[in-house]
Amino acid sequence: MLPLNGVKVLDLSRLLPGPLASLVLADLGAQVDKLEDTGPGDYLRHMPPSIGDTSSIFLALNRNKRSCALDLKKPGAAEALLQIAGRYDVVLEQFRPGVLDRLGVSHEALLAKHPKLVVCALTGYGQDGPLASRAGHDLNYLARAGVLGMQGPDAAPPAVPGFQLADVSGGLYAVIGILAALRARDATGKGQVVDVAMVETAMPFAIAGFGMSFAGEPVKRGAEALTGGIAPYRTYETADGRYVALAALEPKFWSGFCQTVGLTMQMSDLMPGPHQAELQGQVEAIFKAKTLAEWRSISEANDFCLEPVLTPEEARDDAHLGARGMFFELASAWGAIPQLRTPLTPRDRAHTAPPRQGEHTEQILREAGLDDAAIAALRATGAIR
Repeated sequence: MLPLNGVKVLDLSRLLPGPLASLVLADLGAQVDKLEDTGPGDYLRHMPPSIGDTSSIFLALNRNKRSCALDLKKPGAAEALLQIAGRYDVVLEQFRPGVLDRLGVSHEALLAKHPKLVVCALTGYGQDGPLASRAGHDLNYLARAGVLGMQGPDAAPPAVPGFQLADVSGGLYAVIGILAALRARDATGKGQVVDVAMVETAMPFAIAGFGMSFAGEPVKRGAEALTGGIAPYRTYETADGRYVALAALEPKFWSGFCQTVGLTMQMSDLMPGPHQAELQGQVEAIFKAKTLAEWRSISEANDFCLEPVLTPEEARDDAHLGARGMFFELASAWGAIPQLRTPLTPRDRAHTAPPRQGEHTEQILREAGLDDAAIAALRATGAIR
């Protein structure tokens, strides 16, 4: 028995944020049905690299889901969606504010017809405010949120992160908001609109910086204790051109590192300041004297918060991540496709393969009560395929 068995989610989102949210819900047992247009559908299907004819990233995000292809711009499609929504607990959408209104399926229309429905609107800047209708992507949200403004190095433009922090946090906060709204519905019998703005979901990642600013302390980009400003909390290059991450923030860990490598520990080592430049140079030279394999051996023998910087390919072969079951393969029409377990996915969960676009259209429409004549009418206008 999975914890969300019986919860039904209609997912209108695409790309990364919304599909990640619905993946978490699906892995926990919710029935998730993707609603895609009859053209390209979820754009992520077509983004390289591919396994067969479909993006490997799409395949990683869309297991345990079904797909219905419905073009909301065609006659009768909006009315069909309003009817379909009645058999779901949650509608997840990722359009900019106003798009669903123009299509005839606004939040107000959905809740007026289905008062117990939870509508989760996942957008860049939220449902109101001066930027509500503004286009954006992950890097824009991090910039506006104050997160990128903490990123070093201080003598160059802020480095572009190698991951989609706002997109992922947006998806995860959408899960939290949906579950909270379902709990509120249990108590009140009423649905609601959950407004999740990715710019806001990124802001807690800068909580240390905001805490400093609340105290009147300006944040020095790339120079604070947690942003690369102290030698005990940095990445370093090894003799063979690889990298390690040292995060010996507590005195006991920094002391252990110093004893191992022959440094004399000072408590000021753990505080930002001009003295850090010399110390960082010393530590850089120490790491450059040994290979990554040698540092891994030292790390395994000593508990002072030192880890290798692995590539995604190396992470797939990591013994700890393997023991935790983070990677598995799923049989599908594309063959055996690699998958990444979410932190909450039950390890023994039986999975279904990602859907082809529109694979379950007629089945989903019939489950919502549309009869042969209604389905034929939608097919005649090109609203479904």
